[in-house]
Amino acid sequence: MLFLARMDVTFPESMTDETKADFQVKEKEYSGNLQREGRMRDIWRVVGEYANYSVYDVADNDELHAILSGFPMYPYMDITVTPLAKHPNSIK
Repeated sequence: MLFLARMDVTFPESMTDETKADFQVKEKEYSGNLQREGRMRDIWRVVGEYANYSVYDVADNDELHAILSGFPMYPYMDITVTPLAKHPNSIK
């Protein structure tokens, strides 16, 4: 099953830059592993925002939930998920 997820990150104002940097390192490792495993097909930044769009290829809703809730920044994310289906006009 394919899903499009938009993730917006908002850190508390009280969070130190060092803590933010630590989260960013952990996120890069986590998302890199998902990409190497083929469960995260792609990821794009949203220009001018602390947000991204990513496409997940997973077995079901439960697997996607486990992936999303496993992100180190999950407590600071607002996530919108859209299920995807192949368009009949696609030539791929």
